[in-house]
Amino acid sequence: MKKLILPAEAKVCATCSYWDGERRVDTELRLVVVADDCSGECLVQGKDSHGLNDARRHSIEDCAWEHLAPDPLLAADSSAGDPPARADERDPA
Repeated sequence: MKKLILPAEAKVCATCSYWDGERRVDTELRLVVVADDCSGECLVQGKDSHGLNDARRHSIEDCAWEHLAPDPLLAADSSAGDPPARADERDPA
């Protein structure tokens, strides 16, 4: 099985945040690695989609292609460590 390395900005289904298929994402290098026969589900359309489908061929109504960029709020939360305990979870002692 061949692996393909795609720039995260390439407008194919495998680089869309709404595509639920097997892939490996390197956020530092902004690369997506998929098998050449990869398939998954398009969460916008609710149907199977080959990872290398060109998203530019779809109309705006059919495709809401979105970069695979991490959500800045989630990234900030994960770098801050564990969230503080709620009042009802604190040790009463």
